[in-house]
Amino acid sequence: MATPPSLKIEKLLGALEAAEIGQHPVEVHGAMVGLIAGGVEQGRGAWLKPLVELMNDGQSLPQELQVLVEELFVDTLARLGEIEFGFMPLLPEEEEPLCDRVEALSLWVQSFLAGLAIIQPGLNQASEDVREVIADLAAVAQVEIDVVDDEESETAYVEILEFVRMAAIHCYQEFGPQDGGGAVQPNNNLH
Repeated sequence: MATPPSLKIEKLLGALEAAEIGQHPVEVHGAMVGLIAGGVEQGRGAWLKPLVELMNDGQSLPQELQVLVEELFVDTLARLGEIEFGFMPLLPEEEEPLCDRVEALSLWVQSFLAGLAIIQPGLNQASEDVREVIADLAAVAQVEIDVVDDEESETAYVEILEFVRMAAIHCYQEFGPQDGGGAVQPNNNLH
């Protein structure tokens, strides 16, 4: 059975606080997904360096935090790579107030875009679809935090969350895992 997002967030938040790293778990996950979707080298630990640059200014992580981050990476990579595993951004659960979930989604998207940009500095050369998705994500990252907690806002949040989820998958499919080299290699695998 999959670990609920709230437990993952709480565990990661505790480890981040213990390490005195001022990142929220959604930011860590967003940056991680951005790196993966951008085609970061997935060899043993190669992905960790750019993530640590984003998380902790390049300073090494305490062992407990590094283990949690590595577990999250493996889980996230599997979910992105296989649609049936159900990739979702690591965000607070629906029981949390809508304004907190909207703020977390905005942080996740900002971090996703930062991770993606580090691995894919030539995003302006991506396909037109991906450039449009990235522009839309930039707009999502600027979403207003002052949200009315009603059914209409909840529906809008769910639609935006689904867009973000599919945007991450689309970027992953565009840039895919790379076998080294700096050139963008489209992932033409059919699943």
